[in-house]
Amino acid sequence: MNYKITLKVSFLFFVLLLCCSISAQKKPMQVQGQDQFVFGKTYTIDDLKKMNGVIRCASTEYEAMLQKQDPNRMTDAQFEAWIAPLIENSKTSKSQNNGVITIPVVVHVIHSGQAYGVDQNISDEQVQSQITVMNNDFRRMMGTPGFNSNPVGADIMIQFALAKVDPNGNPTNGIDRVNMCQNSWTTGQVDTTVKPATIWNPTQYMNMWSVKFGGSSANILGYAQFPSNSGVVGVPAGGAANTDGVVANYGTFGSSDYGTTFTLDAPYDKGRTMTHEVGHFLGLRHIWGDDDATDPNGLSCATDYCNDTPPAHQANGSCVTPIASCTSGLFEMVENYMDYTNDTCMNIFTLDQKARMTAVMNNSPRRVELKTSVKDVAIPLFANDAELKAEKICSTSSSCNGTALVSVPFSLYNRGTSVLTSAVITYSVNGGASQTYNWTGNLAQNKYAIVPITATENSTVSAQITSVNGTSDARVSNNTAFSVAGNYTATPVGSTSVTFTLQPDFYGSETTWTLKNSAGATLYSGGPYADGVAIGNQIQSLPALVTQTWNLTPDCYTFTINDSDGDGITVYGYYNVKNSAGSTIISEGSTNFGATQSKAFKVLVLSTNEANGVGKNDIQIYPNPVSDILNIIKVSDKATYKIYSAAGQLVKQGNISGGQINVSELIKGGYVITIEEKGKEAFNSKFIKK
Repeated sequence: MNYKITLKVSFLFFVLLLCCSISAQKKPMQVQGQDQFVFGKTYTIDDLKKMNGVIRCASTEYEAMLQKQDPNRMTDAQFEAWIAPLIENSKTSKSQNNGVITIPVVVHVIHSGQAYGVDQNISDEQVQSQITVMNNDFRRMMGTPGFNSNPVGADIMIQFALAKVDPNGNPTNGIDRVNMCQNSWTTGQVDTTVKPATIWNPTQYMNMWSVKFGGSSANILGYAQFPSNSGVVGVPAGGAANTDGVVANYGTFGSSDYGTTFTLDAPYDKGRTMTHEVGHFLGLRHIWGDDDATDPNGLSCATDYCNDTPPAHQANGSCVTPIASCTSGLFEMVENYMDYTNDTCMNIFTLDQKARMTAVMNNSPRRVELKTSVKDVAIPLFANDAELKAEKICSTSSSCNGTALVSVPFSLYNRGTSVLTSAVITYSVNGGASQTYNWTGNLAQNKYAIVPITATENSTVSAQITSVNGTSDARVSNNTAFSVAGNYTATPVGSTSVTFTLQPDFYGSETTWTLKNSAGATLYSGGPYADGVAIGNQIQSLPALVTQTWNLTPDCYTFTINDSDGDGITVYGYYNVKNSAGSTIISEGSTNFGATQSKAFKVLVLSTNEANGVGKNDIQIYPNPVSDILNIIKVSDKATYKIYSAAGQLVKQGNISGGQINVSELIKGGYVITIEEKGKEAFNSKFIKK
């Protein structure tokens, strides 16, 4: 393998520092024991040894990647100029002193088919232990490891609660278990595949993901997406909504203080990885300021913009004290949650860190909406209420028209207050005659069981709960689910067009791709592309984004992407194919797949009976209240909208473009929006223009 130029990606961001050393050397990165390549930065074996073999937090590198993918991301100076006066206001604001903010949380437990409580399919109790630790730490709870007697120690007055209402208005315990048929994930795959496929409305929920990291990301413990700014003239808000949240390796998600059977890795087994990452999510820097270039010896001593956290030379990986600060007469605050010390060492957020987080919660997009979310408030529950969810099918079909029988799994959840002992599920295969599956068992509230339905390869299966515990289900809105057998996906009724997006990595000249049908004919192809632009050792730009619409007939298709240097699309590359409803069919993040990678999918046009199984829409709007741009989740550009005033007058209508509607010209007040898209139920919602 040929080594190429070293590209040090510089970036400016409110929680990270300019000139973080990022090497884009083309090296094998999947082999344990070799250098690790994380969001564009190379960690050498020596680096990993200094950090006890783990990368405690990859938020710095993550922001570097986002900067390169989105030129509208704000600079460090712009963000700090915006937030500085807001921090001063927050120190004396009533919301800081009198009100405790409760943030609703959804935890997406990403697994690959393990039994409940085994490996990455962590238990409900392990999830809850993580929420408990965060509340201890952010509230400085007396009698817990989160308490401290430091005079600058602060009760942040922010607490967390697992959501009780899901995006469709149905009951939930705030734990979203998803079998994604892959045993481990790189950070690039998490961002391009896992997050967009599973995220709940980020203005109503703080999204947390528990995953198993692997490949070039195997040593990572966690990372977060930092908040965006708002109101700076000429500076776009930035910050993608469909990736917003915090991620941790499942072995650091939760605390061994609250259970002896949890799957956790000491010394990072007390839940402080997520306390640290949520600190980033709410705007905090590392206490050493993230400036690797300040000192020729690799020491930082940069500011974290909090005066009561003494400047630190570098990240501390142990709990050795005292350590002289960069400021004479002071000592580094190794026990701060924003250092890299072991979990048992950490126990403090400071007053200035509190002011910074409060300013973010009061002003930053998506964070400020979380303050008013009521998704943690329970809705009325019924004795007999079951929920049906389609699970991803992990087996790969042998051919496009295969006839082998496969198991099509559905999850049956008990959302009622009574124990669920029986359920009748009716289903149809390929729109055919109705069949019945009789389930019996014993499920406590919020527990689940897998219901396997047998069908031939590549069949479509629509299923519905018709009765539970020998009586009618008291809630019908969570009774229907739809699945496609085989390693494929279905398109909505009447539409077979898909959208292809490719971001070639920095070395675009290495990338080519083809799309072939079941007969082996090449329908679309592309590449090689121009390389990105670098001046000296700094990346200036990536190759141009490629976006195409493919009009496909019902058939099986194979997408193949090639890299002539044999190391995939590692340096900021990604691709995805989405159907006309905006759902991801296939995707890949920045990863080393070697010389070639192929993924298959099938285009189907559903019959009316099958379409009825997917009729429930999951369209969401945010923010609400809104000042200018109303974002629409899970619609295509073929969707239309109408906005009515409180008096019922039509005031605006049109097509939804890019998942957004500009409502800046509307006067302040209440409105009703109606969204229509073929193959989905009409969506209606109230919103407030502020």
